[in-house]
Amino acid sequence: MPHPDFQPLSRTSAHPAHPVPAHPVLANAGPWTPLPWADVPRYDARSVATHWARLHAGHALPMPPDNSALAEGWALYHSGEFERAATLGLLHGAEGLALANQSSAIYADYLEPREAVRLAMFRQVIERAGAQAAAEPDNCQALYWQAYALGRYSQGISVARALAQGLGSTLKGALERVIELQPRHADAHLALASFHAEVIDKVGALVGRMTYGVRAETSIALFERGLEMHPDSAAGMMEYARALLMLHGESRMGEATRLYEQAAALKPADARERFDVELARAGLKD
Repeated sequence: MPHPDFQPLSRTSAHPAHPVPAHPVLANAGPWTPLPWADVPRYDARSVATHWARLHAGHALPMPPDNSALAEGWALYHSGEFERAATLGLLHGAEGLALANQSSAIYADYLEPREAVRLAMFRQVIERAGAQAAAEPDNCQALYWQAYALGRYSQGISVARALAQGLGSTLKGALERVIELQPRHADAHLALASFHAEVIDKVGALVGRMTYGVRAETSIALFERGLEMHPDSAAGMMEYARALLMLHGESRMGEATRLYEQAAALKPADARERFDVELARAGLKD
């Protein structure tokens, strides 16, 4: 569950029996922004099943029944139809929350241009996933998307402020629990690695170690393990590159550049990966 210092958008959303109501910012936000490209990979319920293992290499997720509504929802997600995928997920209760939370968080992270809307969407995912994790403590998808949204929300309000509110402890605990439950959850390894590096960058190695239990060597080990399990993660490569510069400075610029080059050379398997590859290519031009 969110840290007590995190103020929920509503009291009813803290209980898994109640849906999270739309924040006023979201209620008036209008349609979601569409993809900027027409040539992303497109999937239907049948083809998403064929490519399921590759598309979910970062986090194992049971494949929905063939030609089911949730299979169609995941096809929409991987094709970049994030709003339709999120809406469909919410129509299917607890079984659809992983789809709804992933679609909402990824859309907010990569496409939503308005900062107030982005933060409101992350907060909604935090509450929705946190309520599900409270009801289902071993639900890796709920724990991971709670942590993912907490991380992006924290970056939006400033990491220092988020740490002061205790959000970092919730994030770290959720990711460590995911790894405990699912040791081959590559995305959780990469996210936890980024957390270690970012906290050290903000508060220093000594305070980070003593107050938050983060270490540079742990960050590197988690990145190496995560990319070993998911070698096609452009997002993981870019996060690793940024972490090397945060932890070691310009002395690791060559290695960071090579990671960006590897990410930029990947062939994206879905819409989210297309964003990552494009970001890597843009980063090399800066």
